[in-house]
Amino acid sequence: QSAKASCSFARADARTVRFVANSATMGRMHTPGKGMSGSALPYKRSAPSWLKITSAEINDIIAKLAKKGMTPSQIGVLLRDNHGVAQVASVTNSKILRILKGQGLAPTLPEDLYCLIKKAVSVRKHMERNRKDMDSKFRLILIESRIHRLARYYKLAKKLAPNWKYDSATASTLVA
Repeated sequence: QSAKASCSFARADARTVRFVANSATMGRMHTPGKGMSGSALPYKRSAPSWLKITSAEINDIIAKLAKKGMTPSQIGVLLRDNHGVAQVASVTNSKILRILKGQGLAPTLPEDLYCLIKKAVSVRKHMERNRKDMDSKFRLILIESRIHRLARYYKLAKKLAPNWKYDSATASTLVA
């Protein structure tokens, strides 16, 4: 009896420890996941010694790729894979989006909001072809609620105009 009780306490303590460890991370909005795994940035913030590309060259590459229509995260992936630049900020001392803003090439919509709108447009297009798909109708509601929440944040942060409003009828023109 006492051995059983100590096991249950041990399990409860382990759950408590796990809960305390996870409480610092923000959970996802419409799923139970906490997203604990992820990459860690290197401790050293300076550029690696083996990297021979200069800050001006990186700025030119970023501007050229932005003019082609690439998003900041796509530019970062391309710089990492093709040019060996792990962290743009360690070489240029400013992030990709700040470089784009300085050159007047920043996107009008924040990238995460743009991706959500794009997803909502594709789900809505799917719904037109498959009217009886109730699961995708439910998912569309969840996606649009995330869009509204993110838009509210960006209006508060003054990254979106105060009169900006998401409208599903005109959303396809925003992502086209």
